[in-house]
Amino acid sequence: MENWDEVRTAYQVAKMGTVSGAAEILGVHHATVIRHIDALETRLGVKLFQRHARGYTPTEAGTDLMRVAQTTDEQLSQLASRVKGQGNDVSGELVITSLSGLAPLLIPALADFQDKYPDVILRFLTGDRLFRLEYGEAHVAIRAGAAPEEPDNVVQPLIEQNTTLYASKAYIDKFGMPETEADFVNHRFICADDRNSRAPFIRWIWENIPEENIAFRSSDIRALQLAVHEGMGIGFTTTWSAQRHPDLVEIKAHSQEWPSPLWLVTHVDLHRTTKVQAFLSHLKEYAKDWI
Repeated sequence: MENWDEVRTAYQVAKMGTVSGAAEILGVHHATVIRHIDALETRLGVKLFQRHARGYTPTEAGTDLMRVAQTTDEQLSQLASRVKGQGNDVSGELVITSLSGLAPLLIPALADFQDKYPDVILRFLTGDRLFRLEYGEAHVAIRAGAAPEEPDNVVQPLIEQNTTLYASKAYIDKFGMPETEADFVNHRFICADDRNSRAPFIRWIWENIPEENIAFRSSDIRALQLAVHEGMGIGFTTTWSAQRHPDLVEIKAHSQEWPSPLWLVTHVDLHRTTKVQAFLSHLKEYAKDWI
């Protein structure tokens, strides 16, 4: 395509549904948007949009073009993010991704890093999906479980965290302490709502605790942790988190611990940059006090 500006304009019109919406996003006059659309349709020899009173709707040809434009736009944005990370100073944007449950562990380390490097703008992104480092979605990923195996990533161990059953003192005062696993039928449990979870401790609950005893379920790990603290039942918590909450009591009737290593993951293109190396060194040193 000879003129990317025209394609980008068409993409924004399809995305926003109106000429005025696209013009606002692009920072141009609405007449410029119309001119770009008309020129692109003339060049391609097809109608890309159906015009109507409420706005613009892509035709079949327009939809095909928009898919290509969206992919190109995303890749250009990701390339820009990667290029920005290749400077020689510790400044600008640094994007870190992890599971949301690691936030209490990581935020103090991030705050300390920003104290040392005040010109850094930190973006801490959480979610269950894997952010694509090869497309510049993040500079550093902190992942749990088995060692990541994506090509072109540099993987380093951070710490190993253990997970086991805990209950709050309020729960123990109300329902008592189970002496053996046979006592679990007389207790209430907290568990992730996903029966197909790959986490071994979650599978253990669904396989070993009567379903009617799993009194609180959630897809939000923070909600599960808060439910344990509030005395709603017995639930799994990492040992590092439990050590920070003296109201939690380990359930000795359950002797198993499931180790879950944490990994630092970076893309090979950004791994050696000054900013990324400064953060990796900082986090490794900070993590020595975690366990």
